[in-house]
Order: sequence, then C-alpha cells, then structure tokens
Amino acid sequence: MTNTAARARLLELIKELAVVHGKVILSSGKEADYYIDLRRITLHHEAAPLVGSVMLEMLDAAGIDFTNAGGLTMGADPVGTALMHAAGHNGRAIDAFVVRKAQKSYGMGRQVEGPSVEGRNVVVLEDTSTTGGSALTAVEGVRKAGGNVVAVAVIVDRDTGSKERIEAEAGVPYLFAFGKDELGL
Repeated sequence: MTNTAARARLLELIKELAVVHGKVILSSGKEADYYIDLRRITLHHEAAPLVGSVMLEMLDAAGIDFTNAGGLTMGADPVGTALMHAAGHNGRAIDAFVVRKAQKSYGMGRQVEGPSVEGRNVVVLEDTSTTGGSALTAVEGVRKAGGNVVAVAVIVDRDTGSKERIEAEAGVPYLFAFGKDELGL
C-alpha cells in the first residue's frame, strides 16, 4: 500500500472508529464536545500497522533522525510499538520504549523502560495531545535517562495549544499526522 493510500485509509478508520461526539472531560481536565479515542485505532488489527507506517513516513519526510520512539505509558505504548514494527518491516532498527509517570521505587528504579535511550536520538510519541502535558512529562523522563529528544510526534493534533507549548518548553519540533480539521471537528 502506498503511503498516500495508507494515510487515507487511516484517516477513514479514525473518523469511523475513534471520534466520539458528546461532552467529555479530557485527561487535561478540560471539557470538550468530542473525544478522539485513539486506542480504538492503535489497538485495532488493521489500523495499528497503518499508524506505524504513517508516523514513520511523516518523521522521515520531516528529516527527523532517530533510533528510539516512545512516550508516556498508555497512550504512547501502541504508537511506539506500531512504529517499531513498521521500521522493522522496512529493514530499519528503531527501538520502542515506555515512560512511566514517575520513577519506580523498586527493582531497577527506572522511569524509562525498554532498550536504553542513553545517548540516542529519541522521538517522543503520543496518540493525541490537548495541553502537551503528557508529552512534556515523557520528554523530561527521557532527558533524565540520557536520551536526546529530537521531536514530539502525535497521530492527531486537537489544535488546543500543544504544538506551541511543546515547542516552547521542550525546544523540539512538534509533528502530527492529522489535524482536527481533517477529522471534520
């Protein structure tokens, strides 16, 4: 499947499966008239591989050089895994990782789990972002673990200030595969 076809099909699936209309409270505490439940996409048999392909193509097109991709656990976990598999399918070695909200107080005491990010170029991922808070928590965790964050990338941007906040506070580019306007929101 061409990237254009993959992108078109993923957009179709997001509109069909992930956009829920009605009043909701977001993780940021803000209220919205719709919810984009991207776990319905990132954990879907057809959509997950498309997520990996579309995200990888977007990052490559932007010239982002990286070896590791992941983010704050839950929303970013399947995105990182999808990207890792898409890269592997293309003969590229990109490792995924998971960032905990806080450093463990037991075991190895790590906040970033998976292959080491130390000294590596890292992309922080998220499924969608409202305020940028989750991505910024992940950026901080990766930097504490010695990773060089080169970008933040999300599947859907809600156009609620995340891009501006992340670029200002983290000092890295913020990329997104789809904007809310493409979803008809």
